[in-house]
Amino acid sequence: MLLPEDQRRRLGAFLRAHREALAPDLSGVGASGGGSPPARRRTPGLRREEVAQRCGLSTTWYTWVEQGRDIALSAGALARLAEALRLSPAERRYLFELTRRHDPAPPPAESSATPAPPELVAALRMVTAPTYLLDRLWQARSWNDAAGRLFAPWFDSGEACLLRFVFLAAAARRFIVDWEDRARRLIAEFRADTARNPDDPEVQALVRDLQDRSADFARFWRDHAVLAREGGARRFNHPQDGSLHYEQMTFVPTAHPDHKLVMLLPKPV
Repeated sequence: MLLPEDQRRRLGAFLRAHREALAPDLSGVGASGGGSPPARRRTPGLRREEVAQRCGLSTTWYTWVEQGRDIALSAGALARLAEALRLSPAERRYLFELTRRHDPAPPPAESSATPAPPELVAALRMVTAPTYLLDRLWQARSWNDAAGRLFAPWFDSGEACLLRFVFLAAAARRFIVDWEDRARRLIAEFRADTARNPDDPEVQALVRDLQDRSADFARFWRDHAVLAREGGARRFNHPQDGSLHYEQMTFVPTAHPDHKLVMLLPKPV
């Protein structure tokens, strides 16, 4: 798949900026091996041929990429470029999103045992509307008092994973209005959410376990539906507060793309 001209220009500018910002003595190329000092370099950062050498690619190919020429870009070649240019996880993600390629070796996701980012926990506690924090496995990592009351059937069940609660807990079917429609949408949203790293072993283990334990999950998963986690109307049959209506909004923090803040705004009936 070849890229439109404007994306090729942006890619070339991006690569050139990072090439010129990378000092040769930090890259492992162009350093002196002893004797007389190296000649003064006119090119800031690395030369194109030095980047190509580190990637195992031809200088002509790399030069054409920087120039925005209409050439094929494989995921493997882009991965080698990301390593040669020492791109950060965010920069590497941008490179693959810009070129519409799947990263063959994405940066490792945060472990499910890692504590929730403290700044996100602090942020949700500043909100008065029911708000909770999900990680990449859709486990609730923290929530404010309002969410604790609204989602008492979930949090009191002892099951942190939203998907496990929805598909394995009998209380979920009483609590969530239009359970089947919501359950189908949750699976479609989860599939879209995990598409960035489909080989994540913890995600794969979660899906296998739910397929084994829930016939409904297995049936809905086979539909291969995909939806963005776009929010919208949510209705609940609360055991203490009765019928409740909310508008859900979901926020993905730039610094923690494996997490999401889910907020529910009260909605008049």
